[in-house]
Amino acid sequence: MITPSTARLTALAILPAALVLGLAGTAAAADGKTYQVGLEQLNDSGASGIAMLTLDGTKLTVKIEADGLVPGQPHAQHLHGSTDGHDFHCPSASADKNGDGLVTTAEGIPDYGDINISLTTKGDTSKASGLAVDRMPTADAQGRLSYERTITVSQTAADHLQDLHVVQHGIDPNENKKYDFSQGKSELDPKLPQEATAPASCGMIEGAAVGSVPVGGVETGTGTTGGVESPALLALGGTALAGAAGTFVVARRRHDARAR
Repeated sequence: MITPSTARLTALAILPAALVLGLAGTAAAADGKTYQVGLEQLNDSGASGIAMLTLDGTKLTVKIEADGLVPGQPHAQHLHGSTDGHDFHCPSASADKNGDGLVTTAEGIPDYGDINISLTTKGDTSKASGLAVDRMPTADAQGRLSYERTITVSQTAADHLQDLHVVQHGIDPNENKKYDFSQGKSELDPKLPQEATAPASCGMIEGAAVGSVPVGGVETGTGTTGGVESPALLALGGTALAGAAGTFVVARRRHDARAR
């Protein structure tokens, strides 16, 4: 089991005062309900962070502060899960069905469910924008990512927000600070590296169910991310993708996923 370094944990423990005030202000100012999410690493990524989701009617404000991501690279991020009674959760190491040491997107979907909302920086937020990396946030040179956006969601999504969870994608297992094909091709598209689409972190909304078996299986019934369009990733395919441009205390869920 590989855990984040002491230095990385220390950095997260002393987030800048401006961040503390900013996230706390979200909860204080919102008329609706605010949920907190502690992001835990998947795939030994070293990624972690904090997300705040504030819902006011069907207006959803999402703030994310994350660390330990691949520097200078875009990181697809979504709200995964169900709005119709399925019970999904962050995956553990057991999701690695082929035993190659990596939980891929396809292997993780039966646990964390399909994309419900794409957390893009602008434009569409549907599943179709799940891999629109030109509209996803980019980590800075230190691997830190800050994201804030207010979007309009469906009434169904608003009613079931507590059943959704945050997943960030993009890993660097060979630590060369870019996405490459060292882990093979992505199952989403063979032109893409597995590193660019594999999950890096996951966090469940406080109060959501943990570890129970999904009811009725994956919402799509396929166990894949079929239907996700990624024109930007296709344009970045091959070696060009490698150059793509990136406290307050919360209760954090401790899953077996820390082992991945």
